[in-house]
Amino acid sequence: MARQTPISRYRNIGISAHIDAGKTTTSERILFYTGVNHKIGETHEGSATMDWMEQEQERGITITSAATTAFWSGMAKQFEPHRINIIDTPGHVDFTIEVERSMRVLDGAVMVYCAVGGVQPQSETVWRQANKYKVPRIAFVNKMDRMGANFLRVVDQLKTRLAANPVPLQLPVGAEEGFTGVVDLIKMKAIKWSDEDQGVTFEYEDIPANMQEQAEEWHNFLVESAAEASEELMEKYLGGDELSEEEIKAALRQRVLASEIILVTCGSAFKNKGVQAMLDAVIEYLPSPTDVPAINGILDDGKDTPAERHASDDEPFSSLAFKIATDPFVGNLTFFRVYSGFVNSGDTVLNPVKAKKERFGRIVQMHANKREEIKEVRAGDIAAAIGLKDVTTGDTLCAVDAPIILERMEFPEPVISVAIEPKTKADQEKWVLHWAVWLRKTHHSAYQVMKKQVKLSSLVWVNCTWTFWLTVCVVNLKLKRTLVNHKLLTVKLSLRKLLISKVNTRNSLVVVVSTVTWLSICTHLTKMIKTAFQWITNLSTKSKVVLSLVNTSLPLIKVSKSS
Repeated sequence: MARQTPISRYRNIGISAHIDAGKTTTSERILFYTGVNHKIGETHEGSATMDWMEQEQERGITITSAATTAFWSGMAKQFEPHRINIIDTPGHVDFTIEVERSMRVLDGAVMVYCAVGGVQPQSETVWRQANKYKVPRIAFVNKMDRMGANFLRVVDQLKTRLAANPVPLQLPVGAEEGFTGVVDLIKMKAIKWSDEDQGVTFEYEDIPANMQEQAEEWHNFLVESAAEASEELMEKYLGGDELSEEEIKAALRQRVLASEIILVTCGSAFKNKGVQAMLDAVIEYLPSPTDVPAINGILDDGKDTPAERHASDDEPFSSLAFKIATDPFVGNLTFFRVYSGFVNSGDTVLNPVKAKKERFGRIVQMHANKREEIKEVRAGDIAAAIGLKDVTTGDTLCAVDAPIILERMEFPEPVISVAIEPKTKADQEKWVLHWAVWLRKTHHSAYQVMKKQVKLSSLVWVNCTWTFWLTVCVVNLKLKRTLVNHKLLTVKLSLRKLLISKVNTRNSLVVVVSTVTWLSICTHLTKMIKTAFQWITNLSTKSKVVLSLVNTSLPLIKVSKSS
C-alpha cells in the first residue's frame, strides 16, 4: 500500500514540561483543534484523553507517556495536511524515565512552561534530556491568564537557567485576566480567537497602540535572529533591504533545526488561546524525519561495523522498541519507531540484540488507550505491535536480511528496594507461583523486578527508580521495610554537589548528606534537605524524620519507626 502522507509532512513531537505547567491541557486542545476529539477533555474533571489511567484521572497528573496521531492544516488552512505523531510525557520527576525513552525516538519537542512558575527543576531535566538526543524544540509559555503571569520573565529564564537562545515568535496581548490574544511578530498583527466556538475561529487585528513600540522592538530582534542564518541574509538585512515573510520563516526554521535558537510562543490552553498558533509553529519550524540526521547503529557482523539508516521507504526496515506496555484485552504492546523501510502486519523481523526472530501478529495505531488496527507502517511512523514475545525496551527490530543494531537507550539504576506481599492469605499461593510473571506483565514500564531470592516465600523485593512508582503501582500490596540504595540521589544546589551514603542500624535507616565544599548550614539548605527526603515518610505513615547536626558539621536525616 502506498504511503498516504509524504514523509516530509510528518512531525514526530513530544510535549514535555514541569508538573502542573498545563502540558496535558495543551495536548487536549491539540486533539480538539485537529479534530481527533470533538469535545475538550479536562484534567481537573478526570476526562482528559491522554490521562487515561485511573490513577492519572484521580491525581490529575500524567504518569505514563501516551501516544496519539493527529492531522493539522493550519489555523487558516494554509498547509497541506501534516501528520503529527504526539507523545504526551509525564511532568513529575519520578516518571522522568518516560521522558527519556520518548526523547530517544522523537524528531522535535514542544517545551511547555508556566507563565507564573517559569523554568522549574523538571524543566531543566527535560531540557537536558532533549540536549542529550539533540532534539530541536520550540517553547510554549502557557497560563498567560493566571495571576502573576509574565511572558518576558520566562523568556529571560530560558536564557539564564537553560543557557538557551530564546527568540519570541509572539507577544501576549495583555496578561492575567486581561489576556486576550497574541501579537504575531512576523506578520505584525494581533490574533484574537473566538470564545464562542472555543477558539476554532480567529481574526487578525491591528496591534494595540500601547504595544506598538514593544512589538517593533521584538520584531526587529526576530528579523535580526533570522538574518544570522546566513551571510547572504545578513548582508541583505544590513543593507537596509527588508526580508520577506518566507525568508524569515525559512531562516528561523534553519536555525531551529540546528538547535541554535528556540522560538517562543505563548497562550492559555485552558482559555483556548494560543495552542492553534503553536501548532502552526510545529509545522513551520520543527523537523520532519528527513530533516534530522540518519540514525546510527552497528552491523550484526561480529565486527561492530558502523552503519546508518536514512528515513526512506527504500532502505531496509529498521526500528527501535522504546516502550513495553500491557493492554488488558490484547496483552503486551511493544511501542516502536520506524526509522527506515516498512513492515506489514504478519511479517517476520529480526531482534539482533536477542538473536531471535519475531512476528508482527498485529500492528495498531495508538490513541492514548484506544487502538486502531493498521496493515503496515513506514519510515517515520510510531506504532505498537501485538504478539512480540521476547522484546524489551531499547531492542532493535529490523529486516531479517539486513541486520543492524541501533544505539540503545540508557536508563538510571534503580535506587530503592521494597518488600511486597499479597494483602490476603488466599492470594499467597498464586503469588508465590506467579509473582515474577505478574510483575513483569502488569507493571513492565513502571519498575524493574529485582531477581533476588528471599527466605519468606510470600515476600518479594522490587527495585524501583523512583518512589512515586511504588505509590502508583503497588496499590494492592503491603509495603514492608524500605531499604535505600547508596546511589540514592544527587542534588545540585548552586555550586555544591550533595553526595549521599547510607548507614544501616538495627531499627532505623540513616542517610548522611555531605557536600564537596561545605560552606555553611543555613535554614534554606535544611529546608531543602527535608523536602528532598520527604518521600521517605510517604512510604510509611508510621515513620518520622529527625534532623540533627553531628560533629562533622554534616546534616543527618534519621528515619526510624515510631513506637
